[in-house]
Amino acid sequence: MREKLINLIALALVFVLGGTFTYYVVLDGGKTTVITQNAPSSTTGVIQCSNDITIDETGISAAVGKIYDATITIQNYQGNKLYSSGSGFIYKKDDNYGYIMTNHHVIEDASRIVITLSNDQQIEGEVLGSDPYLDLAVVRIDAEYVTQVATIGNSEDSNLGDTVFTVGTPVGYEYRGTVTRGTLSGKNRMVSVSVTASEDWIMKVLQIDAAINPGNSGGPLLNVNGEVIGINSLKLVEDEIEGMGFAIPIEYAMNYVDDLEQGKEIERPLIGITMMNATETYQLFRQGIQLDPSIESGVVVISTEKGSGAAEAGLKKGDVILKVGDVEVSNAAYLKYELYQYQPGDVVEFTYLRDNKTYTTKVTLGKAEN
Repeated sequence: MREKLINLIALALVFVLGGTFTYYVVLDGGKTTVITQNAPSSTTGVIQCSNDITIDETGISAAVGKIYDATITIQNYQGNKLYSSGSGFIYKKDDNYGYIMTNHHVIEDASRIVITLSNDQQIEGEVLGSDPYLDLAVVRIDAEYVTQVATIGNSEDSNLGDTVFTVGTPVGYEYRGTVTRGTLSGKNRMVSVSVTASEDWIMKVLQIDAAINPGNSGGPLLNVNGEVIGINSLKLVEDEIEGMGFAIPIEYAMNYVDDLEQGKEIERPLIGITMMNATETYQLFRQGIQLDPSIESGVVVISTEKGSGAAEAGLKKGDVILKVGDVEVSNAAYLKYELYQYQPGDVVEFTYLRDNKTYTTKVTLGKAEN
């Protein structure tokens, strides 16, 4: 039995230098097998291997030390009642303030934000900006309370199978500072979430199997170097599902952080239509629209707003939008996701179906009212 245990190898990525990955295989008794591999990353995040690989079981305690004091607990008070709690991390400090990144849903509708630091000191936080579609928010505290600032990395440099870890406050305040470890299980996952009771939205996220639970939301996802590569946001919760959590890529979040710091509303484009999914057959019938049974996806125009980009481009009731730019859109949530990659004033080509014939038209995007 002992010989079998000796031959069990635990591995963790420790060094990346150029396109060469170095690992160490460490066996019981200090014996080491070294394998080296030239392993360029593909665009999918999967390492293309040939011969040389190296593996080392070193743990991540040093990396935890680079983020632990920058990770905080956020308590959302509505009135005098504690409504919920979550996590966040200090990503920046200037002469006056420290800046915390977290999820929008962690601080949503809060009348007061209480921040608990890693030394258990509690202070008030001020929400500067927040956005429900991004599920991001920025909170600030006085600079005197900041003892550590997170190192920002880049999820695009990560590969499937990389070791990742989280720090946060799962379940409740008493579990603050919990560290969990796992694997980067997927990249560029498109996950449907509910922004409001009547509106769905698509998020492009990282998939991980490190344990995240209610309260981990807003906390950092990190690589083995202790660099933040994502913001933990959601997980799939079903009896038959285990270990499927999701994080917002950090580079996506950093694209918007300046506007959130300044309290600016994120500008989003508008095409000027009301719409339904092509699959909503009964609701479409009630609107007087009956599609060919062969149409199984797309977004149906119910009406156009007078003077809008859609109206000017000739879109009308009953048209089925199939593409925004070069990207197919299967439903309204995907259409909004692709639309929101553009800015007000951009001219975008839409592909649509009318009377079972395919057409294209160019729409000048307006500005949505927030």
